[in-house]
Amino acid sequence: MSKIRARKETGFLYFDFFFKGQRCREQTRLVDNPTNRRKMDQVLKKIEAEIMLGQFDYLAYFPNSKTGQKLAVGDQFSSTAALPLRVSTSASHVESVEEVVEYPSFAEFANQWLMENEVRWRKSTLELQQSFLSRHLIPVFGDRGVNSITKAEVLSFRSQLAKVPGHHDKLLSAKTINEIVGSLKAILDEAADRYEFNSPTERIKRLKVQKKDIHPFSLEEVRKILGAVRPDYHSYMTVRFFTGMRSGELHGLKWKYIDFERRQILIRETFTKGRVEYTKTDGSQREIRMSEAVYLALKAQEDATNGMSEYVFCNRNRQPLDNKNFTDRVWYPLLRYLGLNIRRPYQTRHTAATLWLASGESPEWIATQLGHTSTEMLFRVYSRYVPNLTRNDGSAFETLLQRSLEGDQ
Repeated sequence: MSKIRARKETGFLYFDFFFKGQRCREQTRLVDNPTNRRKMDQVLKKIEAEIMLGQFDYLAYFPNSKTGQKLAVGDQFSSTAALPLRVSTSASHVESVEEVVEYPSFAEFANQWLMENEVRWRKSTLELQQSFLSRHLIPVFGDRGVNSITKAEVLSFRSQLAKVPGHHDKLLSAKTINEIVGSLKAILDEAADRYEFNSPTERIKRLKVQKKDIHPFSLEEVRKILGAVRPDYHSYMTVRFFTGMRSGELHGLKWKYIDFERRQILIRETFTKGRVEYTKTDGSQREIRMSEAVYLALKAQEDATNGMSEYVFCNRNRQPLDNKNFTDRVWYPLLRYLGLNIRRPYQTRHTAATLWLASGESPEWIATQLGHTSTEMLFRVYSRYVPNLTRNDGSAFETLLQRSLEGDQ
């Protein structure tokens, strides 16, 4: 039996009827009140009458409906499917359902999407999405109905992003453009699912991101740095080089997450943009094994700070170290003093990985220490540092063959 119903989660009315043996639900943006119910009920009666007479043209009433597009295949009454409005030939004008179904603007739905996802995001993720919306998406698509945005417009928008200045007046990178368009896709895909229209982003592929070479330090370079660094940063640098921790993980590390008895560092939080948050991903939640050098460095740090802060590495105000202050006042001056190539502090993470690989540690164990959920990224990023993986002299196969031949004798 056909009915006008209301969605519990939004309170918006929708049509609920049967056509060709299939239950059909078509959404509107009309709030549940007597006036809107009467208006929709008139349209529903017209739909029921046309279904009974075999004259119902689904797409004339619901032009953007996925259900209608499926049911209209081979339907002799779908000749008006391309028309945006349904107009009767009789004296009385029948109001089109397209006029009844009110699609939200992109700005309205994007803000709703943001609010619904806020509870599952880190604060930094929320701020990033808000930035994408306010700086890029809403200025372009804000007033448009979510169902009216086309694939051509999305591709044109992406093309324009490639010309937008980013950090330090450099053009936006392919990675950033993919993230912005990814947010647009998430919003339009969700709207398409709720209001039953085809998302214009379904077949849009991501831009290729150029692979960046890593520049880890050699063990000799690490020794030089540890030998020249300020005494108050010696323990910090030792832990940084030999654990592969990210800056935020190290700066947010608290003494309660140091287990000297089991020689483990528990990664449970990260410090970013002046606040402590959950780690980058669930996979980043991990336990790092302390090597002897790391164990001794943390013991020395414990003696030096003498319980002055809950943070392992802190400033004079007992707060976590500031990453910019560290790079500008300690890291880059030290590299220049030693005559080493200037590299971001993140290369210390790559250094730990390559030193582990060079020593023959298990790739699975290394991936766990770094917080990777699999070895895939390990081999992709560090492939040329994996012993025997990239050798091109044929010696590994030569040895195997020689052993086999000796066994046959």
